[in-house]
Amino acid sequence: MFDLFKIAVRNLIRYKRRTFLTASLIAIGVIFVLVFISVSGSFKNLIIGQVTDSMLGHMQIHRKGYVASLDSLPLTMNLKPKAVEKVENVLKPMPEIECYSKRIKFGGMFSNFVETTNIRLNGVWPEKEFKTVPLLQSRIVKGDKGIKKGEILIPELIEKGMKVKIGDSVVIIATNQDGSVNGKQFRVAGVLESATGPGGRDGYIHIEDARDILRMEEMEISEIALRLRDFSKLHQIYASLQSSLSSQRNSKGKPVFEVHTWEKLSPFYNISRMIDLMTFFIKLMLIAIVLVSIMNVMIMAVYERIREIGTIAAIGTMPEKILSMFIIEGFFLGIFGTVCGIVLGTVSVYVINIMKVSFDFGRNTGLILSPSIKVWDILVISAIVIVVSIIASFQPAFKASRMEPIEALRHV
Repeated sequence: MFDLFKIAVRNLIRYKRRTFLTASLIAIGVIFVLVFISVSGSFKNLIIGQVTDSMLGHMQIHRKGYVASLDSLPLTMNLKPKAVEKVENVLKPMPEIECYSKRIKFGGMFSNFVETTNIRLNGVWPEKEFKTVPLLQSRIVKGDKGIKKGEILIPELIEKGMKVKIGDSVVIIATNQDGSVNGKQFRVAGVLESATGPGGRDGYIHIEDARDILRMEEMEISEIALRLRDFSKLHQIYASLQSSLSSQRNSKGKPVFEVHTWEKLSPFYNISRMIDLMTFFIKLMLIAIVLVSIMNVMIMAVYERIREIGTIAAIGTMPEKILSMFIIEGFFLGIFGTVCGIVLGTVSVYVINIMKVSFDFGRNTGLILSPSIKVWDILVISAIVIVVSIIASFQPAFKASRMEPIEALRHV
């Protein structure tokens, strides 16, 4: 077997130009795939970070059926204090949960005493909310960076449309769970940049103020947003949490709670899936490049060495060894091209990091890409190239091993 390796290497060296061109083509394919995977992965992670750390959190817990009617923000679907206590009893022993924030969400009317418009309000505990969605404070473009009782953070859309200034007094009017209407006066403490585009209408107030407006006798919660210590374990923790909460049933035997990851709550998940799909097709292109390159080279190698094949077959070399010799050549071509591609791809990613390529996403500007190459990606790409190299070599190698020595020796 060692002799076959030596013969394969010698044959590749003998045709230097062809070997170099083929390995270069494979290397270029590997470089493009590595750079694309690392850059697109960085872009995807930045998008996810902006979405989850600005407003959603990594996961959310609601009463069963709440998300299906989320657009109307139904107060009748809030979690009662006992239900909230049960959820907290599950969350507190879990070290994977870094923090969580309880929210009251409701729709209301916003008035500056001259005009009135609709607004979506989030009643939160400020300290917990800022820990759960750490980019929320960075969205406050004017005014205070906090939320105190009697104060409100209003969306930029309303600030411009209603010509409201920091320090102005405004009134929030909301319909309670029993259908009655109540209002409360607030001081505008800050202006929020929208995380979802210019149409955002979400404002923030203190959770105690939300309770007063809605005249809640006891604190009810619309949702509990969670932040994980390790985002890469999202689905694992989701499954564990879902299992723990699924045991809670109502009098009809149906689940009380539902758990959703950010993927089920944000339309930006579709962008993430599209990036994954593009990555898959880029890998298919790499397979095609390697397949065509190796097969073309090996077919030419067989055609040019017919007399040589006939000679070694005539002196008693078994067809299996001839087959192995050509497959080993394809194997070495794949390895050589892969190694060169990985080295140059790593250098390319390093250069991109030094250049600090930035882009704008929605209202967020100056987001800097930080691409990195994962060991797993290198292993997968290497395996793809090497396996495809062997497969591409098989047909020409099989043809060479089945040649009749006499016919091969007659070939001119």
